[in-house]
Amino acid sequence: MPHSPIVTRRHALASLAAAASSAALPAWAQGGPVVKFILPNATGSGVDAITRAAQPALAKALGASVVVDNQPGAGGIVGLQALARSAPDGTALGVVSNNVVIFPSLYKTLPFNMPGDFTPIAVCGFTPVVLVVNAKLPAHNAKEFTALLKAKPGELNFASGGNGTILHLATEMFLDEVGAKARHIPYKGVGPMLTDLIGGQVEFATAALPSVQAHLKSGALRAIGVATAQRVPAAPDIPTFVEQGVPNYVVEAWFAVIGPKGMAPAEVKRVHDAVVKAFADAEVKDAMARQGNVINVGSSEQAQAFFKSELTKYAAMVKKAGVELQ
Repeated sequence: MPHSPIVTRRHALASLAAAASSAALPAWAQGGPVVKFILPNATGSGVDAITRAAQPALAKALGASVVVDNQPGAGGIVGLQALARSAPDGTALGVVSNNVVIFPSLYKTLPFNMPGDFTPIAVCGFTPVVLVVNAKLPAHNAKEFTALLKAKPGELNFASGGNGTILHLATEMFLDEVGAKARHIPYKGVGPMLTDLIGGQVEFATAALPSVQAHLKSGALRAIGVATAQRVPAAPDIPTFVEQGVPNYVVEAWFAVIGPKGMAPAEVKRVHDAVVKAFADAEVKDAMARQGNVINVGSSEQAQAFFKSELTKYAAMVKKAGVELQ
């Protein structure tokens, strides 16, 4: 028996109302939610290792599937632009490093404003950076390495994951501290950089400890020193530069979760609470300790103030290191 026109119309109206109600909800609250974490870093970078280690816990805390989307182009500018253009509904977030506050001091123009086009959610912690050399280079410590650099001024090549990244600036800072010169070879991400470093196409680089731990253990790379104030428990055999006579060479490489601008306060709180919960997970804490990361998730208010102060700090550091404006 055919349905009556009235019943059919009622069903249609009910369906439209349900669809409208669903559309009014944030994407995460609808069925099958997915949250994309945009990383302006290549696979194999320190930020990548951190995010992937926390991925299952983040998915559980957010109540959504978490997808890691690496977009390292132009040193990370491509990924940041994609995040800035995303909807502020919590479905697109980013995990970033110091790079985001260095770029404004290095580039004449950027396709976004930092921090104006973003919502700082939480500074999560710090990861140690280590200066590493190709295993065949005849230098085993800071003194020998500095002597080698000075014996061949401007002849050795150092790699970075891109112009203006924290790893680029960290190496420039080291060279400035010891009074040496070397050629900078920027790469499209840490992965390609490490491939050529191991292959001997470039002689040295500064890298996040998590990204080079396996290569240090295999002997493919050698650590000259770690740029922290004290030795790192995850790599206790690597001496600091401070103890090797380079007292001012300390670099704090932090990582943070951000979103596009315009996120509602309630959404910021929801994501922040999920980040806190994820990094408190026992398995994540263990993974972070193995990588050498120090976790200390701050509030969203602290993150906003931190980003502004870091912009000022790195503007002065870029000027002191003499890095050329792009």
